[in-house]
Amino acid sequence: MIEAVSDFFSRHNFVRHVAIETTVDALLHDMQNGLHGKASDQDMIRTFINPPEKSPCGKSVIVIDAGGTNFRSCLVTFDEAGMPSIDLLQKTSMPGVGTQLSRTEFFDAIAKNIEHLKDKADAIGFCFSYAMKITEDGDGTLIMFSKEVNAPEVIGSKIGACLQEALARHGWKKNVRITLLNDTVAALLAGAAAPAAGKKYSSYIGLILGTGLNAAYIQSKIDSAAARANPSGFEKQIIVCESGKFSHIALSDFDKAADGKTLNQKTYLIEKQSSGAYLGAVAHEVLVAAANEKLLSEQCAHRIAALQSLSLIEFDSFLHAPFLAHSTIGTIAAECATARDYDILFELLDSVAERSARHAAAVLAACVIQSGAGTSASKPVCIVCNGSTYYKTHGIARRVQGYLEEVLTAERGLYWETISVEHDITLGAAIGGLARL
Repeated sequence: MIEAVSDFFSRHNFVRHVAIETTVDALLHDMQNGLHGKASDQDMIRTFINPPEKSPCGKSVIVIDAGGTNFRSCLVTFDEAGMPSIDLLQKTSMPGVGTQLSRTEFFDAIAKNIEHLKDKADAIGFCFSYAMKITEDGDGTLIMFSKEVNAPEVIGSKIGACLQEALARHGWKKNVRITLLNDTVAALLAGAAAPAAGKKYSSYIGLILGTGLNAAYIQSKIDSAAARANPSGFEKQIIVCESGKFSHIALSDFDKAADGKTLNQKTYLIEKQSSGAYLGAVAHEVLVAAANEKLLSEQCAHRIAALQSLSLIEFDSFLHAPFLAHSTIGTIAAECATARDYDILFELLDSVAERSARHAAAVLAACVIQSGAGTSASKPVCIVCNGSTYYKTHGIARRVQGYLEEVLTAERGLYWETISVEHDITLGAAIGGLARL
């Protein structure tokens, strides 16, 4: 069975066991190019912000979290001791997913989504989880949408300024200050804001592996000719990598087929091999090809080949419990699969998850190395991980930590710790929204 699966993957150029060290080196080279203004896949976006020395006190801020699938909004209030509370939380769908919107329609939809927060605070922390060029005043110009958001007129727009105009159209009385930040920055800030008692960290990283893939880290000041020519651009600050855009990776036939059905073809290639918005589509291509090439028994192959689509939840359900008929694949297997079919189906789907874990580990390792931190065992780099794909998809979190132990600690003597923070994106966006007041 293993030989048959390996031969199948080889014929389609699918690399399950991605060479993490090689990917890390390629990511680091690309990051250096981006930091110094050279051509790079990753945008290496400067944010002009660092973690605050302490949590805000006695202030309220409106928080917007525009993610890949959901749109969340709430009011966060920090009491006099700096302890936060979250009120008026609402969740809706992300504007532009499933329906193309004009620029005006897009920002009007956002204004409508936060109507319940009208004039509740003087500041908005806007976590906008797409590639932006952050300006020194805290606004952000959209570079590109991902995660299948369809609002092309918004590209090139200043998100904060356009939202200000929309809020005025919707009758907001206060001229609120809007600060744009990425979800990776929000995760990083949440980790830095409240380290556990007795803990000290040498630096912080924010990882998102959910609908998309991205990371942010703290870049130390760069002392070079380029830095001296543009010192403000190279001061110590949080850098958003836009890791999902990295493209120097092997593309299988399955990746190419799935990519051909997306809005932004031939872009965000590592994200499309790693994140929740795309893993189901790639797995679907894998299974249908295996069925058509008679890797499965006749009846099982016929049922699998007839599948029109496959979600991440569906294929992950099979990996977690292959012998329960609680998923599409599990139901098919229960009704007609042989013992060999079960093994092949599991091996095929687990290979998609395995590759995702290796990519995520490579992205994190590159960020730790680039930060220059983590050299002290008592003060590791704090990695705040966020995203359902990371935490829920079969084996990914466990594998990522195992690969980091090998690549960073065993090979390079660098120390790190992964943590989760409750309401991390909300609290980080609130801290970011108040940081510039």
